[in-house]
Amino acid sequence: MTFVLFIVGLVLLVVGAEALVNGSARLAATVGISPLVIGLTIVAFGTSSPELAVGVQASLRDQADVVVGNVIGSNIFNILFILGLSALITPLLVSQRLIRVDVPLMVGISFLMLFMALDGTFGRLDGLILFLGVIIYTAWSFRQSRKGNEALEAEYAHDLGLDRVPSSPHWGRYLLLMIVGLAALILGSRWLVDGAVEFARFLGVDELIIGLTIVAIGTSLPEVATSVIATLRNERDIAVGNAVGSNIFNILSVLGFVALIAPNGISVDLRALWFDLPVMIAVALLCVPVFFTRGVIRRWEGALFLGYYVAYTLYLILAASGSAALPLFSTLMVAFVIPVTLLVLWQSFRRSRRAPRVQ
Repeated sequence: MTFVLFIVGLVLLVVGAEALVNGSARLAATVGISPLVIGLTIVAFGTSSPELAVGVQASLRDQADVVVGNVIGSNIFNILFILGLSALITPLLVSQRLIRVDVPLMVGISFLMLFMALDGTFGRLDGLILFLGVIIYTAWSFRQSRKGNEALEAEYAHDLGLDRVPSSPHWGRYLLLMIVGLAALILGSRWLVDGAVEFARFLGVDELIIGLTIVAIGTSLPEVATSVIATLRNERDIAVGNAVGSNIFNILSVLGFVALIAPNGISVDLRALWFDLPVMIAVALLCVPVFFTRGVIRRWEGALFLGYYVAYTLYLILAASGSAALPLFSTLMVAFVIPVTLLVLWQSFRRSRRAPRVQ
């Protein structure tokens, strides 16, 4: 029964997020709000709504490991798995704004998250700083995008499906869709968290591992669908922007809001502090040389990202099971895989300096 509720909760999270985003976007369109504003606010927050719903439920039940594990695991999954899979389908274009603004910001707030966690807790002050950050980031993004033209506005309307919204307002239908989506998110997050905790107890692993893997993957399914569909439609800049933007919102809005409302703050497990958080930062830093290689994420780089995610997940499984193979696996990773990867990236970066950058 726990497994059934966990799966149903996962489905409700994905369906609820989709219903909430669609309903709110169309309701905003019927009252005359620009598709550009909708894309930068409602949809951006909506894709992080599963992580937010799970974070709120877990914090209210004093399950801090699920909160921290979900944010860290989702950020690792978004870059390594989603971008890796999308790049395997077709090489991904990286816009200049991502290179100059969003990727450095993602790296910066990842280090900020580590700095805030050094005292062992994300308190209300930390949450306030992070949440103010997402407000400033959203306002700045909107201001920059307003410098675009009518073609950009039309592109947002088409991507969001708002160009097909009926001229006669069906606000009642859209409001009902929002309510249903929100209810599905609340119920789905409750069942998902309960199921994750029961799984942890049944399998003999702790909640942090479940949060880093099963919960993180489950709450990132909307991002998977969005990026893969965007890649298949040849909207490759949207696929990259979705993954990077989701990481920024996960730290600033999800962690910030949950830390702000958590009664006793969010405690940080030492393993997350000294291993998983540094891995998340390393993944963010990995984007820097890759994104600068002629503005394209190539297929072999996508395969590299996927390989890293498989290795990270395998390490978590070996560590959780107390496998005797863990020392050998760790030695191979440090002595062979990482140096070879750094060498390949360095050679790729050197070649990119002699080649023209894709605009």
